[in-house]
Amino acid sequence: MAAALSPLTGRARVLGLTGSPGVGKSTTTSMLVGAFRARDLRVGVLAIDPSSPFSGGALLGDRIRMHSHTVDDGVFIRSMATRGHLGGLSTATPQAVRVLDAAGFDVVLIETVGVGQSEVDIVSLADTTVVLLAPGMGDGIQAAKAGILEVADVFVVNKADRDGADQTVRDLRHAISLGRRELGPSWRQPIVRTVASASEGADDLVDALAAHHDWLVAHGELQTRRVRRAEREVEGIAVAALRARIAGVRDGSELSRLAKQVAAGEVDPYSAADQLTDGF
Repeated sequence: MAAALSPLTGRARVLGLTGSPGVGKSTTTSMLVGAFRARDLRVGVLAIDPSSPFSGGALLGDRIRMHSHTVDDGVFIRSMATRGHLGGLSTATPQAVRVLDAAGFDVVLIETVGVGQSEVDIVSLADTTVVLLAPGMGDGIQAAKAGILEVADVFVVNKADRDGADQTVRDLRHAISLGRRELGPSWRQPIVRTVASASEGADDLVDALAAHHDWLVAHGELQTRRVRRAEREVEGIAVAALRARIAGVRDGSELSRLAKQVAAGEVDPYSAADQLTDGF
């Protein structure tokens, strides 16, 4: 199946949306879907949710905020559970992106669980990463601690009709101005104000995303990011296959035997790992 899909991929723009819980990621995603559909673009949405501790499924899988698009043939929405995977994504997300790309969707939107200090995997998967903030959700220092200043290509201050929106924008501008300046061409992240619940700022956000895509193409960065994405995907598949083979070695008895030797100080963990992977 994967071999058949590969020649059909590489056409879709992959956009990632992340931010702290409560900033309006689902509402913003719905707003973007409407804006792209108004431009006659087919949109696929992968909404990554926390896993239910009982069923293992996507805890927020009903996608209530995107119900208006469910009867649109040009929109596909899929909730995916993290199943304990850290990084804000599901382990199956790269494969799902590949399927939607091959199916002819023009844009694939990935909405993450919610960024934290370790949940920045989206930057390795998306062509453009959108980071959402909202007034009252923390200052620029908190944003820096979460690592989002580094991963963002476009900043969105959502719920911009609330008190404190101007201060949030000022904090972001200050943080961006202090960012490390690299040699060569660089992209300066724009800050877009939106009120997603009222679809305000949708055109500005789409324009900012288009500008970033044009910049990626002009500087060869789009291909670089997609090669990096492929490297990460191949590595993940290889590591998963190796882990499965290790678990299957003599029903795990070999691993258990070596672990006991390491615990007893009879062998070091590097030598034990070499023995375990011998012949793979």
